[in-house]
Amino acid sequence: MKIERAHKVDATELTELTIRSKDYWNYGEKQIEEWREELTITPKYVEENHVYKGTKKGMLMGFYAYNPENSKNVKLNFLFVAPEFIGHGCGKILMTDFLRRIEKKGYEKVVLDADPNAEKFYERMGFKAIGKLKSSIEGRFLPIMELKMKTPLGRDE
Repeated sequence: MKIERAHKVDATELTELTIRSKDYWNYGEKQIEEWREELTITPKYVEENHVYKGTKKGMLMGFYAYNPENSKNVKLNFLFVAPEFIGHGCGKILMTDFLRRIEKKGYEKVVLDADPNAEKFYERMGFKAIGKLKSSIEGRFLPIMELKMKTPLGRDE
């Protein structure tokens, strides 16, 4: 998989992948429509944020997007894999690229709000749940997760 910075012309394709990926979890058309605005990746968003896409032979396989919260912490806003590639290691490749990228920049912690269906994936990547966020679905909560980056000596702080 080739991972490179996304461009504003990729926004529509990123949005379509995001919606297809979310729909993989059988939320239903009505729920996906309610989330459409927050699942939409605009050209402005791509231009103003750190958005990286993974492709193979010109096919979009997945992407991630993040923002620094301050000089030490980063928020992972999106990590989505096309449904046909879920369970084939694409998410791990994207996450590994993301973690290497932010580690090089000296960030110490990553936080994210996970879809409940993705919580186990993030746990396997080393994230720990630190709280929960009420979602728009009654009785459903999003795990708030964090990963403390390793120090240069390979120890957790």
